[in-house]
Amino acid sequence: MNCFTCGSHYMVEATTIYVDKLESGILIVKNVPCKKCTQCGEEFFSMEVMKEIEKLSKMAEKMISEVMIIDYNRAA
Repeated sequence: MNCFTCGSHYMVEATTIYVDKLESGILIVKNVPCKKCTQCGEEFFSMEVMKEIEKLSKMAEKMISEVMIIDYNRAA
């Protein structure tokens, strides 16, 4: 896989923090699996991971008061 931002061929498996601003607050998801460019640092999520994040966002929207932090490994 090439980086969509810089075109580098150096993508590595990594984890990151995903932050989403919801209507009712802010969702922070820790330990989200991604591919990260070693040249520019851009992070890319698989379709499977994005679907799981979407589920977590919908769940959080119903119960969040201001800030919610979720560990991807425990919630996915």
